[in-house]
Amino acid sequence: SAVQVEIEPDIVYGHKDGLALTLDWFHPMEKSNGGAVVFIVSGGWYSRWAPPEQTQGWVQPYLESGFECFAVRHGSSPRYGIPDAFSDVRRSIRFIRSEAERFGIDADRIGTLGMSAGGHLSLMLGTTGDDGDPEASDPLERVSSRIKTCVALVPPTDLTVAVWEAPESLPAYKNFPALELDLESAAVHSPLKNVSCDDASALVVMGGRDELVPQRHGEWIAAEFEKIGVRHRLIIEPESGHDLGPNSTRNRVLGEVKEWFEEELRIKN
Repeated sequence: SAVQVEIEPDIVYGHKDGLALTLDWFHPMEKSNGGAVVFIVSGGWYSRWAPPEQTQGWVQPYLESGFECFAVRHGSSPRYGIPDAFSDVRRSIRFIRSEAERFGIDADRIGTLGMSAGGHLSLMLGTTGDDGDPEASDPLERVSSRIKTCVALVPPTDLTVAVWEAPESLPAYKNFPALELDLESAAVHSPLKNVSCDDASALVVMGGRDELVPQRHGEWIAAEFEKIGVRHRLIIEPESGHDLGPNSTRNRVLGEVKEWFEEELRIKN
């Protein structure tokens, strides 16, 4: 039988320029397992509000496994750039951890999920986790931003080949104002350049026919994870483009993601 889900929408996790930064909480009644899956609402680094009932489709499989799920929105392009989007989602992780008791989660069992730009941000969270700054004046900045695992579907992993000023940048990238970023910031905000031995485990899924974010982005970061010894898995769907279609493929991929979260976020006895 379908899991009963209680939704608490528009929880404020921070403020920016007088605006509220919000997330939605999806609580699986009766069967919570204490793990958390955080879905990053981002495509092209645009982050739009939608009724949570529409976003729920992205997290439904994990709700059925008993995960507490969250949909996080960040300051959106074109007004806000990639550095903003990243600092927002990182803050959301600190917030969720700081409220672990309220959400009924184990602070050490948080995973993230995103597609395309959301996948980039998910990998950024996995590769840049910190323990918080005990000296920070903002109490949330004192809280760890570490996650246990991250899942990234068709993510750009190296922005230094994607930003407008990069010689290799594709013409289609002109459609994304967030990629009007200097090369130095692009490197700082590239998961590939942040890989280190204390990173979260990662599942990366690429489309073999993806012309927007070619499969090499996944191969690059998998090679780096391999070299440094970070637990990871790379799946390439040879016939899929950027949408990971057709539906049969997408459903199979979501099954793999669900298994990954169940394995990586399970309660260790």
